[in-house]
Amino acid sequence: MKLYHRLERESDRPLVLAIGFFDGFHLGHREIARQAQRLRKPGGRAGVLTFANHPAAHLRPGTEPPMICTPEERLCLLGGAGFDECFFVRFDEQIATLSPAGFLDLLVAQLGARGVVVGDTFRFGHRRAGDTAFVIEYLTPRGIRVVAVDRVVEDGERVSSTRIRGLIGDGDLVGADRLLGGTGYEIRGPVEFGAGRGHTLGFPTANVRLPAKLIPKDGVYSATARYDGRDYAALVSIGTNPQFDGERRTVEAWLRDFQHTIYGRELWLRDLRYVREQRFFPDVAELVEQMQRDLAAVGYPSYG
Repeated sequence: MKLYHRLERESDRPLVLAIGFFDGFHLGHREIARQAQRLRKPGGRAGVLTFANHPAAHLRPGTEPPMICTPEERLCLLGGAGFDECFFVRFDEQIATLSPAGFLDLLVAQLGARGVVVGDTFRFGHRRAGDTAFVIEYLTPRGIRVVAVDRVVEDGERVSSTRIRGLIGDGDLVGADRLLGGTGYEIRGPVEFGAGRGHTLGFPTANVRLPAKLIPKDGVYSATARYDGRDYAALVSIGTNPQFDGERRTVEAWLRDFQHTIYGRELWLRDLRYVREQRFFPDVAELVEQMQRDLAAVGYPSYG
């Protein structure tokens, strides 16, 4: 996927453009991508326009929601969806003050869009004055095809990034993964030096640097950890380590049948499933006993 950081084009081949923020790239977003692929004609291009920063970060700083994906993760998901090009631009004052007609004119004149695909709740332009009805009314007479994709519904409720954020925040990664599709929610980051208590307790852990995204609620989770192309069953502790008066939130992963030292290397955690809350134990021995019982979540027999 070719990446642009400005609204410009380098090809005269017809462009079908999907537009949206696509945080999480959930089932609804995936349907928009499928419709863009279907609308693209042989020899044409399928592109996506999205923003490097959430529009609320510019319009109402401090009110933007926590992200399901880092920017890098979002780009990987868009590339995996089959888009040929991605216009990954900052939402700034120039874009924020465009009228709905001015925004659409920009897509046609600057990018050469010959088809546009959006979700049915799409809003755009100064003060969000434009909607899907306006897109159809404005572009169709100009010979540009428009597809407004109906909302995707699961369990009687619309699939949305807001809904998924709520599930992640509640620790319901089963529900979040179902709505996200693909590999679901994930945590990726380099392994950092920690306090070293895991080795002392007999459970050496990898401390994953917290990514700039939404992290599930504190607790112990089972997970799948991927390192160097191989998957390992894992237990993941998210929180402040109340047993040791911790203050900084951390993500620590214990990998089954794993003996490597991987400081500075990337670890990928997915398939997180809530096991129990983090809590304080009367003494370290009881903590270790509970950790032994937690092993049942990754296929070891329980010792409790």
